[in-house]
Amino acid sequence: MGGYGVVTARIGGGIFRDTEVADRYLEIFLVNSWAEHLRQHERQTQADRELEQRINSCLSGEPMVRHLIDAYVAET
Repeated sequence: MGGYGVVTARIGGGIFRDTEVADRYLEIFLVNSWAEHLRQHERQTQADRELEQRINSCLSGEPMVRHLIDAYVAET
């Protein structure tokens, strides 16, 4: 996960290990807008995608992806 942690940090995120489930990791990104989230996907290089595919091939199932927004954002 070390190499992937570098990629994640480069595009504004972090990898965390679950202290209750030893083989569970969380990848978290905090961004200011949905547009910035989409730009993160655009910044991913071919090497980043290949590394992610190698990691995903080691998983026992599909990674769970969730998108959460700040509950206290003022509506405009």
